Amino acid sequence: MKAVRQIEIRSGMSVGELVREMGATGVLGAGRIGEASEIVAEMFRDQRCTVFLTLAGPLVPGGLRKVIADLLEGGYVDVIVTTGANLVHDMVEALGFKHYMGTFQADDKRLKDEEIGRIGDIYVEQRAFQSLENWMYKVLDELPSEVKRRVSIADLLAEIGRRLPDKNSILATAARKGVPIICPAFLDSIAGFHLWIYGQNGKIGIDPLLDVSKLMDKVYEAERTGIIILGGGVPKHFALFANTFREGVDLAIQITMDRPEPGGLSGATLEEAISWSKVKPEGKAVTVICDVMIAFPLIVAAALEYIKNKK
Repeated sequence: MKAVRQIEIRSGMSVGELVREMGATGVLGAGRIGEASEIVAEMFRDQRCTVFLTLAGPLVPGGLRKVIADLLEGGYVDVIVTTGANLVHDMVEALGFKHYMGTFQADDKRLKDEEIGRIGDIYVEQRAFQSLENWMYKVLDELPSEVKRRVSIADLLAEIGRRLPDKNSILATAARKGVPIICPAFLDSIAGFHLWIYGQNGKIGIDPLLDVSKLMDKVYEAERTGIIILGGGVPKHFALFANTFREGVDLAIQITMDRPEPGGLSGATLEEAISWSKVKPEGKAVTVICDVMIAFPLIVAAALEYIKNKK
């Protein structure tokens, strides 16, 4: 048996050094965060590896917007699969609105009267979504009719990204870098319902099968694939199932607070995914049970530090 190594904290140590100390324990959450940082570093360093990043939960409202945009800018992510909500919150930030610190012990009746929406302990003004609605209709009106006749959500999101006034947004960065954003449940968002309203007169035709084709092109073209799963839900399943067509991903990390006991996908371990050919049996995979807002910045910072030191 191998002994658990005790963590040593030193004054002035870097994030990467701290995560390596955590990983050296080899056990519990610390060991898994350390292992996840090594797997992510391998994904980022391997030019043959197509990296899928899936987003679920309030990641943009919670403060990860720039982390994700910077990974896109650095060329570390090749495909994003996300909920519609994260894109909505990216857009409202791009239009000049903010998310504010609130409290879980809020008076929600008062917040409703003040036209403030609450996401946990995060507040956002409802006028942000009203502004988004007007801006979206303007963008949709500007699109050529031949584009709107039959368009994928991914191509529509790229058009939106190219027109956002904030070039540091996730959508704007992805559009500039040519990274597709696949959003299988875009209609399950505020912007999705705006799109539905706009399309009532038949001015736009959305073809979701085109999104599947765009995703599968990335899967089939890849020599190796890696996946970083933040949260769970539809983005997790959509990206993993696409990779069953190549017998699973080679590298995978998942960060979630959900548990496997109820049998839901969001809490399903990556070991379970092997049985579905979503993860290769010989692949490297680790599930980190932790708040994404805590674990992901640590893992990314450590992975990037490791890559820099290896150059």
